[in-house]
Amino acid sequence: MRFDGRKASRVKMDHRQPVNLMGSDGTWRRSCVLLDVSQTGAKVEVEGTLDVLQAKEFFMVLSSTGLAYRRCELVWIDGTTAGVHFITADGKKRTARASAATAPGSCKPGDPKLRSTH
Repeated sequence: MRFDGRKASRVKMDHRQPVNLMGSDGTWRRSCVLLDVSQTGAKVEVEGTLDVLQAKEFFMVLSSTGLAYRRCELVWIDGTTAGVHFITADGKKRTARASAATAPGSCKPGDPKLRSTH
């Protein structure tokens, strides 16, 4: 489902999905609830102060072990709600078009973009 004319489809969470925002240097962490998410970004409700979100980059930690995370940057703040944009490994913002092009199944065998993660 698309909200507000966005390029990437967003998925609204039916249940409270806890996540954490963490400084890229690990010096701060904020508990959040994931409200919606897409391939390019997310909307979260932040618990505690939002002053640390002014950092250029930070991580959204999606698992309790910290093994699932996304690099992101702040896009907007409205009260206790914040919008973040995901950043790719090369430091560029992830676009809906680029995400679709690199989605699983979009690479052909022998494609240099196809890399094993094992």
